Amino acid sequence: MRVLVLDTIHGGAVLAEALVRKGDDVDAVDVYRGKMMSADDAEKRQYDIITSPVHLDPGHPLVSVPGTHLTHHQMTARLLPPCSARIIEITGARGKTTTAFAVASVLPGKTILHTSAGTFVYPEKRLLFKKSITPASFLFAVSAANAEGADWIVAEESLGVCGTGELGILTSDADYRIAAGKKSALSAKLDSLAVCKTLLVPDSLSIEGAHTPEKLVSRAGCRFLTKTCGSFENCLAEVPGYADALSFAAAAAVLLHLDVTPLSRFTGCEGRMMFSVNDGVSVLDNANSGTNRENILEAAAYLKTKTGKPFILVIGSSAHAVCEGFSDADIEETVYRTSPASVIRADGRDVEELMNEAVSAAKKQDCAVLFCVKTWR
Repeated sequence: MRVLVLDTIHGGAVLAEALVRKGDDVDAVDVYRGKMMSADDAEKRQYDIITSPVHLDPGHPLVSVPGTHLTHHQMTARLLPPCSARIIEITGARGKTTTAFAVASVLPGKTILHTSAGTFVYPEKRLLFKKSITPASFLFAVSAANAEGADWIVAEESLGVCGTGELGILTSDADYRIAAGKKSALSAKLDSLAVCKTLLVPDSLSIEGAHTPEKLVSRAGCRFLTKTCGSFENCLAEVPGYADALSFAAAAAVLLHLDVTPLSRFTGCEGRMMFSVNDGVSVLDNANSGTNRENILEAAAYLKTKTGKPFILVIGSSAHAVCEGFSDADIEETVYRTSPASVIRADGRDVEELMNEAVSAAKKQDCAVLFCVKTWR
């Protein structure tokens, strides 16, 4: 078949390579930088299939090229090799990484955990590689599962899922505009999730046939109870983001008929409000790509409760910044509302350098550290 792949930056190049290996005649267009085949040349050709990401502007001329149109998620699903592992796919505006780690911690046997923080073999937490969470990267996760003989795959994916697993999880009802402001991100995610065998969504959404955590798991403080799959306690539930992740993971376990008890041993994930002691200094690490004003306020409240100490706030965007930066206005308001003992601005510096500076300063001031740098980890 003749296939046109749009957007080589966000996974399109991976899809194009996979299609070529399959024997298809493929043209690929970098719709942002004009590299590879030009849009003008592509418009003059005929294609059986055109595949593009859900976030591409529907007004782009190549989106209307005649042929069967598939999203990158749908094309990825077509290209996946046979795999015996049971698949759980996770998407959402917030909380998907934390939820993915929590879900992986409750699964028996060997799991491939594919997230924005890296792709790991669980339960030993062995890092295999780091890829983006564009749908095309799911191909690498499935290949890893086959190579490792994994029983499960837990995959975090952006802007929807491929729909190949037995369980799809939407972690947040938050919405924003994509595709040059012409589409709803939440609608795009729900469209892709509709093909999942079983669907788990936030309590705030009412979707026919979908399950919600509150119907499967009851919670009192840090204790979680299910009717059929046991109970557990985890003090991470004091943090709103972790409370939600633990609820989703417990609900997923119920839907999969698994014991929830292992969630009592879940210790969190790096950069997602993870508490540790570094050289005698209490540190709450909340440095990740989703760091924002709201979760910094939650982190500050949690750290104050846990340590009772004043803290140094490390804030801003690192040298490995994400697409959405941290505005000066948001930083100023966050500093005002958290009342730190002192502030260290990231100003594009490396995460390790910032952490060392903060811990050194905290030892001198007898403070804790609240590490809230917006960065890829």
